[in-house]
Amino acid sequence: MTNLPTALNLPMVDPLPESTARFFEICQEKLGLVPNVLQAYAHNIDKLNAFSALYNDLMLGDSGLSKLEREMIAVVVSSVNKCFYCLVAHGAAVRELSGRPELGEALVMNYHVADLTDRERSMLDFAVLMTENSAAIKESDRQTLRDNGFSDADIWDIAAVAGFYNMSNKMASAIGMKPNPEYHAAARG
Repeated sequence: MTNLPTALNLPMVDPLPESTARFFEICQEKLGLVPNVLQAYAHNIDKLNAFSALYNDLMLGDSGLSKLEREMIAVVVSSVNKCFYCLVAHGAAVRELSGRPELGEALVMNYHVADLTDRERSMLDFAVLMTENSAAIKESDRQTLRDNGFSDADIWDIAAVAGFYNMSNKMASAIGMKPNPEYHAAARG
């Protein structure tokens, strides 16, 4: 790799352990790229494995939330935090999963202008409240989610996904993580 995926001089472990190299090969096969976030964490394989395990559990594991809903949370939280890397990467995922490029763009800029269901809007309102002022969350905020069809397990997952992106947004911004160029053109219609 000639260009580091962050502003820090932390190159990937070389050679990569066999399991990590295989993981990166799978990413390349399925996504057509190895996300820079993974390459950035690959300076320390234990950190990469911990990050990947949590991401895989929250974003790909069993949940009452769809993959699209989880990606929508990622984008809206990243919009509040102004995380360039996550807005580009997860905006592309929303465009792809929804088949609606305008949805990805609206969520990046201002989710209030997006054509959303009441369920989606309540979910995103909660994720934004958690991002901006988690101490202000009240039972009535959780009840609004229940009233829109979310179970308590779903509310846990909304909070867990929002919490993960609050952490990863701040990390990505602090280390100057660069999005893969391929994300910019992905799923634009």
